[in-house]
Amino acid sequence: MSATIEAATSPSSTSRRFPPVGELATFALAMVVIGGILMASAVPRRPPLALPIVLLGVAVILMAVAVVLLVRLSDFDWTTFFLVLRWALLAYVIAAGMIEYAFVRDHTRGAPLVVVSLMLVVFATSVPLIIAYTVARFASPPHRPVARRTASA
Repeated sequence: MSATIEAATSPSSTSRRFPPVGELATFALAMVVIGGILMASAVPRRPPLALPIVLLGVAVILMAVAVVLLVRLSDFDWTTFFLVLRWALLAYVIAAGMIEYAFVRDHTRGAPLVVVSLMLVVFATSVPLIIAYTVARFASPPHRPVARRTASA
């Protein structure tokens, strides 16, 4: 019982303030999904690319800001982050590769293929970043021994 009370009253990772890395990556993902939907709505004609390119640019900027905020974190469980990121990235790179294959097999060429490919890169990196950040954020931070001060005589 006392362990439960201690766990509930001790400061944890849920009480710490973290930058909005997950939210920024989620908005980046939303931008490429919206851009992909806009491009798909034009099928079988050649899709207009102006708005999807703008959305892709916004997504890339959001991802860049998320990564900058992430690397500035201290007292973060980087071991857990990279462990989760590695496996999630593997899964999403495979999924994005299969989607890319479908577009190539469907004879998508030129600028539309480049835009879709770049959107898939954002997709394949944003979701693993969201997953790994969320898991590591709620993991216990690594233990750091406290240096002891000795009393001077």
